[in-house]
Amino acid sequence: MSVNARRATESASATAPVRLSGVGFGYADRPGVLRDVNLTLPAGSFHFLTGPSGAGKSTLLKLLTLVERPTEGMVELFGEDAGDAPRAALPDFRRRMGVVFQEFRLLDHLSAFDNVALPLRLARHKREAWAEEVEEMLEWVGLADRLNDKPPILSGGEKQRLAIARAVVTGPELIIADEPTGSVDAAMGERLLKLFQTLNKLGTTVLIATHDEALAQRSGAGVLRLEGGRLKGGAA
Repeated sequence: MSVNARRATESASATAPVRLSGVGFGYADRPGVLRDVNLTLPAGSFHFLTGPSGAGKSTLLKLLTLVERPTEGMVELFGEDAGDAPRAALPDFRRRMGVVFQEFRLLDHLSAFDNVALPLRLARHKREAWAEEVEEMLEWVGLADRLNDKPPILSGGEKQRLAIARAVVTGPELIIADEPTGSVDAAMGERLLKLFQTLNKLGTTVLIATHDEALAQRSGAGVLRLEGGRLKGGAA
């Protein structure tokens, strides 16, 4: 696996990348999706987020990735108040995190190589600085023979692996993943877990939402559990 170890290590900060204080979220017709959530993820920590369907896991991830804003409480990212940040400031927060979505969000008109390379292009890095790294990342997730193929002809598991490669190729300070092993077999799930663990050892903070509680327990990472919109256990 190729990861820019220096970049990941240097970007790790003593400031907790995630801090939630009294966070609540709800809709007019569905109040209390999240209730009084207090959470601190120290720099360099690794946690799984578990809980039954409808417990609020995806909603919590949307707050952390700034897709939604809290209806009460404070969401602090990288030492700054992100919950009330102006829209123009959101890209600066997002550039410091890698996000793996359940629905992949790949660009169908781009090859696998160009999907993974996209965040590096957007950061205006020169191709000669990252082309080999992108190829090695695709090899690590088992897609070396698909780098010229586009997402519509990839299987669900291949799309999942491609989405993970894109999320981690920049060596982000914080990785947030929603069911990243949900579309792959057990062997690939373990391999992807090792990828996240390697990034964590380099200083990256990792939060993975999963229904696979057995995987979470085997990982040795901290386990947080959401039930009825309330957070139990772990890094509060």
